[in-house]
Amino acid sequence: MAQPVYRFAPSPNGYLHLGHAYSALLNFEHALKTGGRFLLRIEDIDPGRSRPEFEKAIYEDLAWLGITWEEPVLRQSEHLSFYAEAIETLDQRGLLYPCFCTRSERMQSGSALKDPDGAPLYSGQCRHLDPSLRAEKFNAHQPYVKRFDMERVLKDLSSALIFEEFGANLNARIITAQPEQWGDAVLARKDVPTSYHVSVVLDDARQGVTDVIRGADLLASTDLHRLLQALFDLPTPRYHHHELILDVDGDKLAKSKGSKALRDLRAEGVTPAAIRARLGFSSTV
Repeated sequence: MAQPVYRFAPSPNGYLHLGHAYSALLNFEHALKTGGRFLLRIEDIDPGRSRPEFEKAIYEDLAWLGITWEEPVLRQSEHLSFYAEAIETLDQRGLLYPCFCTRSERMQSGSALKDPDGAPLYSGQCRHLDPSLRAEKFNAHQPYVKRFDMERVLKDLSSALIFEEFGANLNARIITAQPEQWGDAVLARKDVPTSYHVSVVLDDARQGVTDVIRGADLLASTDLHRLLQALFDLPTPRYHHHELILDVDGDKLAKSKGSKALRDLRAEGVTPAAIRARLGFSSTV
């Protein structure tokens, strides 16, 4: 069997908390136990939220926990043209269309149905936009995103999309992906020529990632990722979506909620050994 490759891929849009620590340690521990490789990837495609100080803190926090990683670290912001070229291949196959709708227009025309993240499914009003009107919007340099024409994409599939999901006991189950639940998903944003879904799939493949270990909140995203793997003719990793670390109210930890950061715990005198023990790992690497 090929050497296993694991990765931890945080976004530098805030400081790491216990949930990030759990996911990073779980990947790192699996790499150690299997003689595998552990990669760190910085997913910084969001220019409005990514900050150098947050990226610096990621390195400091992981090192404090005793985690080491291979160099060089892949930073997604340095590879935007790579993602854009891949998306262009889908566009040339007629699988995408430009969407010029503003947020308010999307909300007004949106379906009552929701995607797995809870957002209204896009109505598809730009899918059949009159060619002359579309050209007019292009010529006026009106901002747009690139969306999947999900109905057309699914018609081109020759077989069901499946992937292996490993539970905590390492028993595998086969899951059939249902990318249609995402509707006409955005593959390239107005401000960035890619999206999380595209960049993560392409990077996992080019870095040779064999095992994707991440939070259960990303399980539904795997349906869309499995579709992209098929369209780009990429290998499918093994997946394990672990339980989330919750706060005292039973809600998942989140940067946006101001969950206590690892750097704050460190300032309070909490040791790496205490963090590891609290998360269910041995006190030493």
